[in-house]
Amino acid sequence: MTDVLILGGTGWLSGRVAERWADAGASVTCLARGGRDAPYGTALVIGDRDDRAAYDAVATREWDEVVDISSTPAHVAAATGALGERAKHWTYVSTVSVYAANDEPGADESAELLVPLGPDDEPDYGRAKAAAEASVRAALGHRAAIVRPGLIVGPGDPTDRFGYWVGRFALAGDDDVLVPGTGDRGAQVIDVDDLADFLVAVGRERWTGVANGVGDPVPLDRLLREAADVAGFTGSTREADDAWLEAHDVAYWMGPRSLPLWLPAGMPGFWTRSNAVYRLLGGRVRPLSETLARTLADERERGLDRERRSGLSRSDERRLLEEL
Repeated sequence: MTDVLILGGTGWLSGRVAERWADAGASVTCLARGGRDAPYGTALVIGDRDDRAAYDAVATREWDEVVDISSTPAHVAAATGALGERAKHWTYVSTVSVYAANDEPGADESAELLVPLGPDDEPDYGRAKAAAEASVRAALGHRAAIVRPGLIVGPGDPTDRFGYWVGRFALAGDDDVLVPGTGDRGAQVIDVDDLADFLVAVGRERWTGVANGVGDPVPLDRLLREAADVAGFTGSTREADDAWLEAHDVAYWMGPRSLPLWLPAGMPGFWTRSNAVYRLLGGRVRPLSETLARTLADERERGLDRERRSGLSRSDERRLLEEL
């Protein structure tokens, strides 16, 4: 039986990875703080990764596969130090945000990386992931796979980014919806379940190397049209340009009072990363409409008018539309 250790295993992505390994017949252990239940069929070991003793309970065993998604460099360094010699294979889930530039369309895994975050540097997500990657490489060498996802989407997304659009079109019905300018803008999404399947396949085959875990590039206007179609939207979209949105304190990409997935100009490389390696290894990219439909069902269950972590409230959007 394959022995798998998931560092985490109770979160959105890591929980799905744990479930799939268990479904494949592996013996799965999740190391987590214990605030949430581990998936059915897995064992939970309580451990806080800020504690030096976090790995004591799992460091006495040999592991066929270890999966880590942490973006805290100290956690990754401690884990590789405690468990690296006991792991036959290690899969680290990084991010395309480790790349130093976003202006080259179609760049692959060989593109230059950001300078890894140092212990005294200000927090930076991309640089933190770059530092974590360096720890994995140093400890595991040719026993590690590094997967760099782009925008992970689908049911249960805790960031509320991708689901904003299909949810907003459904909520608006036949009323207007505010959208950003879409010229030369796009997105590159990966369905959470496709990514989870890929991470398990990489571990099962003990593949080593680096792969961008990204879907196919999609122009933003096409993504919005498909989201509107899936939602049954019959109203009109009202487009505002970058200058107007910035002047009205609407943020890019994610977070409160934002238009999710809207990127600043001059970043074509961010949403056009090469996924040739992912495809070559059998990574699935399901149709965008399927992911949108799955996401809409989840949005309806969670509440279309709920308070969101990303996007505009409907009342705020209406005020902006009146001004526009």
